Amino acid sequence: MNELQQQALFNRRDWLARAGNGLGSIALADLLCRDQAQARDSGILGSAHQAPKAKRIIYLFMSGGPSHLDLYDYKPLLNQRHGEQLPDSVRGQQRLTGMSGNQSSIPMVGSPFKFKQHGRAGGWYSEVLPHIASVGDELCVVRSMYTESINHGPGVTFFQTGSQIAGRPSMGAWLSYGLGSDNDNLPSFTVLITKGKGGQPLGAHLWGSGFLPTRHQGLLLRAAKDPVLYLGNPDGVADSSRRLMLDGLKALHEHQYSRGPDAEILSRMDHYEMAYRMQKSVPEATDLSQEPQHVLDLYGPDVKTPGSFAANCLMARRLAERGVRFIQLYHQDWDHHGGLPGALPRLARETDQPAAGLIKDLKARGLLDDTLVVWGGEFGRTNYCQGKIQANFGRDHHPRCFTAWIAGGGIKAGSQHGQTDEFGYNVAQDGLHIHDFHATLLHLMGIDHERLTYKFQGRRYRLTDVHGHVRKAILA
Repeated sequence: MNELQQQALFNRRDWLARAGNGLGSIALADLLCRDQAQARDSGILGSAHQAPKAKRIIYLFMSGGPSHLDLYDYKPLLNQRHGEQLPDSVRGQQRLTGMSGNQSSIPMVGSPFKFKQHGRAGGWYSEVLPHIASVGDELCVVRSMYTESINHGPGVTFFQTGSQIAGRPSMGAWLSYGLGSDNDNLPSFTVLITKGKGGQPLGAHLWGSGFLPTRHQGLLLRAAKDPVLYLGNPDGVADSSRRLMLDGLKALHEHQYSRGPDAEILSRMDHYEMAYRMQKSVPEATDLSQEPQHVLDLYGPDVKTPGSFAANCLMARRLAERGVRFIQLYHQDWDHHGGLPGALPRLARETDQPAAGLIKDLKARGLLDDTLVVWGGEFGRTNYCQGKIQANFGRDHHPRCFTAWIAGGGIKAGSQHGQTDEFGYNVAQDGLHIHDFHATLLHLMGIDHERLTYKFQGRRYRLTDVHGHVRKAILA
């Protein structure tokens, strides 16, 4: 065999090897996309890693940083030492924000509100939260939350996505990706924002899907005649015409998918089909007019105001019983750098009875046993006054310790977890970091947080990044 014949033989073999690898890659991509398509309803996991205690989460997020010292964490020492300087031994080397870090004086201020113990657990609750206090035996109050975030943007993003930097998938998106949906006619992840509130803005990245397929992002339901924009048919377009158009569009997408398998094509097809089904399911799910008066009374007088926190809490219950897996509520304006004694009771009146009413309503329907209800903000407030002490004082951001509570499936009801020091400035016992918080919630949903991952740009990501431990002490 001469050199030319050897070169030709090598080229033929090389070509066949390369072609085989290429065809194999295409086949593998097609199989992966088909597997992903088959897992659309049950999630990528197919089933939970372990028996779940809860099937869904309703997350009541108080954006702005509610003051734990005026709501849940009773510190009589602050009242006794009102006006005194915060001891250096308590503050240590911790950084302060630019809003109070340059103060020549950082005087401690006690709470202007009275506290009282409630329930079997004897938990302390502020007088501005009488309704939440009344369901204290259903709550696990965590007084030892902490975070690294000292400003609102990174703080809220950290709680919602597990990262301070925007762009990661939100918690609801992770659950949708892992477990799929329990309802064919509603998305697995919905978002409700109290209408007309000010404060720090809320960006769509907080309920986005990040690098996960876009079908897992949260659906924002508006307080309007049309809760979802452009969901209804335009004037003059019948349902039959809409169906015909979608069938034609589906055929085009299937042709495109056959030529180049792409998971986003499947997502686009899912979005169109879900929108068609939601034309009937969304108006029915968001119609509160059929609720009986005794149920409306649970949520308080604002429940008939569209877009109010009370109305959103009732809507969250309706979505929960229809199989929506993650329901995110936002209530803004908790950022009280000044005017706290006047503003905090107003915020409490807007949220106290609706949150407690949601707990009572879920329990009455047997839904609390497998629903997690979460209440909390992105951080707490300082035990010292921002600026000079005055009647209508304010508190600065404080990430070192704050309070959240959890109720429902798998949680140790009527319990208190963790403690802060007597000044309410540092965690004294059983600190619970955001990553631990996320790991515990996923555990209650039947997910091992270390095993729900997604490979992106050469690395496997997860909600808890490379951290997090399940806090078994708060589990029932």
